[in-house]
Amino acid sequence: MEFGLNFFPSCAPHEKSAEVYWADALHLCGLMDELGYTHVRTVEHYFHPYGGYSANPVVFLAAAAQRSKKAKMVTGAVLPVFNNPLKVAGELGMLDALSDGRLEIGFARAFLPIEFEKFDISIEESRARYEEGVEQIQALLEGENITRNGKFHSFENVTSLPRPTQTPRPPFWVAAMSSRESFEFAGRNGHFIMGIPMGGGTMAELVGVYREEWKKSGHPGNGKIMLSFSMFADENGKTARDTYRPLLNAYLERLVDAASGWLNGASTKDYKGYDKMIAALKEDSFDGQLERGICWTGSPSEIADMITDYDRQLGGFDIASLHLMPHVMDVGVAEKSMRLFAEKVMPNFRGGLEAAAV
Repeated sequence: MEFGLNFFPSCAPHEKSAEVYWADALHLCGLMDELGYTHVRTVEHYFHPYGGYSANPVVFLAAAAQRSKKAKMVTGAVLPVFNNPLKVAGELGMLDALSDGRLEIGFARAFLPIEFEKFDISIEESRARYEEGVEQIQALLEGENITRNGKFHSFENVTSLPRPTQTPRPPFWVAAMSSRESFEFAGRNGHFIMGIPMGGGTMAELVGVYREEWKKSGHPGNGKIMLSFSMFADENGKTARDTYRPLLNAYLERLVDAASGWLNGASTKDYKGYDKMIAALKEDSFDGQLERGICWTGSPSEIADMITDYDRQLGGFDIASLHLMPHVMDVGVAEKSMRLFAEKVMPNFRGGLEAAAV
């Protein structure tokens, strides 16, 4: 099993400036090679403290690539719905060059009603824009003299520059939360899954859908699964929980506030059940996530047990992406946790789970 870093800002300017947040994130990125973390990722969101500091993941990852010479740079994730594929393909090609071919590209549909509203894009077009965008970006990265007549974007005889450093292109990841269609889309097209952990049984079913579609489509191996977990380690488990509880609760409150449009009447066939999901998140908390095994907080031995148990419930996964600096967490505290996890938790899983063949 591999472990990496997931930066998801959830602070407002009066709490922590973007300058300080990203300086802290880059400091932690500078420790990845020393400590054995194998990737770093960040999001694309807008207009709200929940993710709004990261309007373009490519910008941060270009800087992070200069702090690590080994770790993969993962867009977690690019939102085709709000972007022109010609621009995205060029930016991704540039990032692949700046990182010496370490880019891995995650795509997501977007799910915050406020973003669709501000960009004046119908949320009903979400899936169509997403699938068209991913296909066009893939074509631009893989080939030259590309022509597409799409519903949303059209172009003729385009060769995107710079060409990707990796051939034919960097690996693709599909962000998926609870939509069966997203897991099917990823498996059918030979892309990897970037998931949000839920109850082990529910996630195991969706992962099964992905792997079945992967094999049915003739792709070799079983694909790859990356899941994001909140993580905080301290030698004293109670200290870890008491430290992390208010920070994660503040992050969850920001998430619900950003997604409140689903509670205020937003509805679409492409986001079935999102109103219920956000309503459930409104009642969620650090303690609830800890109980479900998706918030890895405690002593090293307690965290190792959580990882083992969740991996067993799911039938195995490949990569854990760790959200270790939520809300306004002090970077020194986050670094101490990051070092302790690397020293006393990660060695338990090196070689303990064979990564899915790709």
